[in-house]
Amino acid sequence: MNYGGAQVREAEHAESAKDFIHKLSIAQKEANETLYWLELLKESEYIIQKDFDSFYYEAEDIKKIITSIILTMKSK
Repeated sequence: MNYGGAQVREAEHAESAKDFIHKLSIAQKEANETLYWLELLKESEYIIQKDFDSFYYEAEDIKKIITSIILTMKSK
């Protein structure tokens, strides 16, 4: 599963704080999109509840971490 990992990796080499926040904001959107697709997979019964729970909560936690980093950077 990709929860925005490529954008997080890009953010590691951001050219400025603004660029860092921008790249992490894209990762945040990607994590949110992953949640959407997981919900569709569950509703279509393509994945079982146990797998959904595992993937969904992982993606949700990653999105929360990214959001926290963004908010911390914006407050500086």
